[in-house]
Amino acid sequence: MADAASRLRRVAEQVLGVPLPVRLRAWDGSQAGPPGAPALVIRNRRALRHMLFKPGELGLARAWVAGDLDIEGDLYGALAAVSGLIWERGEDGRTVLEALRDPAVRSAVRDLLRLAGPPIPPAPPREEVRRPRHLHTRHSDRRAISHHYDVGNDFYELVLGPSMVYSCAYWEDGGTLESAQRDKLELVSVKLGLTPGQRLLDVGCGWGSMAIHAAREHGVSVVGVTLSQEQAAYARKRVADEGLADRVEIRVQDYRDVRDGPYDAISSIGMAEHVGSDRYLEYARELYGLLKPGGRLLNHQIARRPQRDESTYNVDAFIDAYVFPDGELAPIGTTVTQLERAGFEVRDVESIREHYARTLRRWVVNLEADWPRAMRLTSPGRARVWRLYMAASALAFEHNRIGVNQVLAVRTPESGASGLPLRTRTWN
Repeated sequence: MADAASRLRRVAEQVLGVPLPVRLRAWDGSQAGPPGAPALVIRNRRALRHMLFKPGELGLARAWVAGDLDIEGDLYGALAAVSGLIWERGEDGRTVLEALRDPAVRSAVRDLLRLAGPPIPPAPPREEVRRPRHLHTRHSDRRAISHHYDVGNDFYELVLGPSMVYSCAYWEDGGTLESAQRDKLELVSVKLGLTPGQRLLDVGCGWGSMAIHAAREHGVSVVGVTLSQEQAAYARKRVADEGLADRVEIRVQDYRDVRDGPYDAISSIGMAEHVGSDRYLEYARELYGLLKPGGRLLNHQIARRPQRDESTYNVDAFIDAYVFPDGELAPIGTTVTQLERAGFEVRDVESIREHYARTLRRWVVNLEADWPRAMRLTSPGRARVWRLYMAASALAFEHNRIGVNQVLAVRTPESGASGLPLRTRTWN
């Protein structure tokens, strides 16, 4: 009988109808596939059971997080080679379900079932979120935020570096991650037109970087709100260390509970992805109500490509189960429409998609450079989640499957005077 790697490759290629662009290395040491190509490493039979009992992205994710499936060689090359291949259409246009009507394919799959061992579904890794999704109540949002952000500030320091900014940086040629994050915070500040004495609300303030930058560099008073206890404790210490406690207040508070407006400006950087499509108009109206007439909102948000039939949109299974529970992406057009429906005048939309790809690659470098410590600070499974999601996201930004945009919107007063200069963008 053929070795495990050859049998696995034969099944995969019969189902897909195309050659696999990667090598396979199985638990028995056997290998099959193009020499020199990145390798998918199937460490044990349990990896097959993960994929067979939960076909699709979630089964692959479970095998990866559990350490039963790995990549040997170029991580980005392997992800690019197999992205969208295994459970989508091959070059001959057939789906997996269509392929299973082929007697030869069904025979190959039966061989795979025999190879996988006892027909018992393995338990999902403990890092997986298992609960009702997309509720977006105050309680469910707190739980979702805690799952992602309360995994240890030391772990985030390792990944993010000294800036402690967990959103897309703004790159100039030759800059460091820290300088690029500082440039992003300054870009937000300039777009908001911050001046001494103003009040800024930073929604989803993270570890306090935007609040500190705005207070220190622009002399504004800042209220930062987050649902993460760990973020808030870290941010408050940074604020105290900077001597800014008289100008920066960090709260553990839902944005829907902020009642001390009006503010001159609001920054929302990487937070709106957690709001949910059903709640987005409420989010926009809440922020509109917290601004004084003439006040500005800078909404920095990841976007997905629009679908021909939006009713078929499903949240990415891996991201929802392991990374951002209850997170949802919307096309930029939808976001702009909802902001306008809330009363905002949208004045500028800037796509910085390529900047996020570069940022994510730097975070992966930081993670891989201290991999043993990363696993100790959280868990081996959680560290594997972050490595996969950041690398895969970098490729998604590079290939325009997702994007990120800064939307500058104004609560324009009845007089129509927006307060913005006639020219707001300079092209080289």
